Amino acid sequence: MENKDKKELKVSAIKNGTVIDHIPAKNLFKVISILELQTIDTQITIGYNFESKKLGKKGIIKISEKFPDQKDLNKIAIIAPEAKVNIIKDYNVVDKKTVQVPDYVEGIIKCMNPKCITNHETVTTRFDVFKKNEVSLKCCYCEKITDQEHFELL
Repeated sequence: MENKDKKELKVSAIKNGTVIDHIPAKNLFKVISILELQTIDTQITIGYNFESKKLGKKGIIKISEKFPDQKDLNKIAIIAPEAKVNIIKDYNVVDKKTVQVPDYVEGIIKCMNPKCITNHETVTTRFDVFKKNEVSLKCCYCEKITDQEHFELL
């Protein structure tokens, strides 16, 4: 006889909104921060350290009544380049996207070079994406290269 006593965690569906899945667990809170989810007043469900065959451990975020623009998708891609974004309307997935790492980013990552002008003047940071598969950024001002493990959010 089959064991019917399996325990599963079930998270309620959202009627309208966004589901961000396949976030590496170690980067989940960076995605929350970079999207400024703490300022949103709609329902948000966050799952942390779920098992994933591809990532080992992953995170998931469900955001009711919020839909990402391209700037949000770029932010997610820098922190979680393999993330999947599902748009939900009337409880149905109407669009699925895999985020794409942009060619450059502005104003979201701090330059790690203490001598960089962006750390001393009122200048918006700008980085060219040096590597897309394991995201690395090159500062457009001082040319310092920073890898994903060392990103510091502004």
